[in-house]
Amino acid sequence: MSTANNSLKSAHFINGAWEASSGSDWIDVIDPATEETFHRVPDGTAEDIDRAVAAARSAFDTGPWPQMSGPERAKVLRRMAQLIEARTAELAEIEIRDNGKPRPEAVWDIEDTAGVFGFYADLAETMDANAEEDIALPMDGFTSTVVKQPIGVAAAIIPWNFPMLMASWKVAPALAAGCTVVLKPSELTPLTALELGTIAQEAGLPAGALNIVTGAGAAGAALAAHPGADKTAFTGSVPTGRRVMQAAAEDIKAVSLELGGKSPFVIFADADMEEAVEWTLFGIFWNQGEVCTATSRVLVERPLYDVLLERLVDETRKITIGPGTEEVLMGALVSQGQYDKVQAAIATGVADGATLVTGGGRPAHLPKGYFMEPAIFADVPKDSTIWTEEIFGPVLCISPFDNEDDGVREANNSIYGLGAAVMSRDISRANRVARALKAGVVWVNCSQPTFTEVPWGGVKRSGIGRELGRWGLENYLETKQITSWAGEKPWGWYLK
Repeated sequence: MSTANNSLKSAHFINGAWEASSGSDWIDVIDPATEETFHRVPDGTAEDIDRAVAAARSAFDTGPWPQMSGPERAKVLRRMAQLIEARTAELAEIEIRDNGKPRPEAVWDIEDTAGVFGFYADLAETMDANAEEDIALPMDGFTSTVVKQPIGVAAAIIPWNFPMLMASWKVAPALAAGCTVVLKPSELTPLTALELGTIAQEAGLPAGALNIVTGAGAAGAALAAHPGADKTAFTGSVPTGRRVMQAAAEDIKAVSLELGGKSPFVIFADADMEEAVEWTLFGIFWNQGEVCTATSRVLVERPLYDVLLERLVDETRKITIGPGTEEVLMGALVSQGQYDKVQAAIATGVADGATLVTGGGRPAHLPKGYFMEPAIFADVPKDSTIWTEEIFGPVLCISPFDNEDDGVREANNSIYGLGAAVMSRDISRANRVARALKAGVVWVNCSQPTFTEVPWGGVKRSGIGRELGRWGLENYLETKQITSWAGEKPWGWYLK
């Protein structure tokens, strides 16, 4: 087993220190481009989760972090942002080897991660002024104040498609709010999440405020069900999200879920052709299609359908594929399991009668690694699995529609509601359709831009709650009413 970086961590980060697992099992970290194991991390146990939650509990109940002012917390978060930014190139290289994505996307993710910590540092700096609100009451002698306080210990469980960025979406707002955190990264991509432990140490985050435990499903299940956590934040699949929600129900704890998607892209006949091609390709093939909001169902108004399909096929065949360390547009899928899942979906699509117009196979020049040619399906039956279920890979399904009502109806005909997009030169129509689409995130004349300043989350089976922006901070705050009597004599209800 070779290592890309001898400083890569092989321990849990608990109570401000690197600690060995209580168990003896290890998880291989595999480079998706070579299929080689280059590192390993502990497969955390329920006992490891217990230690991490206990550290977070103690840090919240008796430690300094929740008691610090917003500006004091902001200094630490801003320092974390600076440390991440200073290590952008190094962290991006780890992400490439851990996840398989191309270098420009890995760099983008790390830069965005630093931006998330910086954004929540800014919110922390001003939150003291917004943490209390006096409420006018209709009865003399009473005053009331509404106070926002940190919710407590936050359990954060993240996926493998944007490893460090997804960690920041939960860790940064939770810390900004004054919570303490136990983070469980995906067992497929744990390495950059572990680096947050070192960054937290260097930034001066108090011990126990952030704890990181690596592991597979058993560790995640133990964390989701742990009675010592006050809130669970999860990003991942619908089946796992359902189990997380069931576990949270046991203790009636707060939960936020960002789950699967099967996002539609409604393209009208008056759309700009070049923009339609560019945003359609980006919307599904960025990050190898391993994106929860990937606009994988493309609905095209019939007059534009044939010519757009032809252009999409031509441009898709030009996409360069290879290791993320090379100058390519697409890297490897994250794992053998994910590769097999996508291949199975493609086979199912063909069996269901859809037309595989291009792609879906292994690139001839890449005999090793979890690489596949981006695929486009046409003539897809609307009840087929590839049209209705998330594939989480570079597979595009395209279908025509006849008019605006038809397009909106078909776009909304899904159990999911995370992302959606619409494209038209008629801005009035585009905005009308955007408001009619049943999704938590809707893009107009584009697909997939994501900004820390605005809310992110879904409806229907795509989840509950919102991350990012001020909404992300509110995920980790609870609202308390404090009502006081300040009259000059007893109220007079019992004492006459």
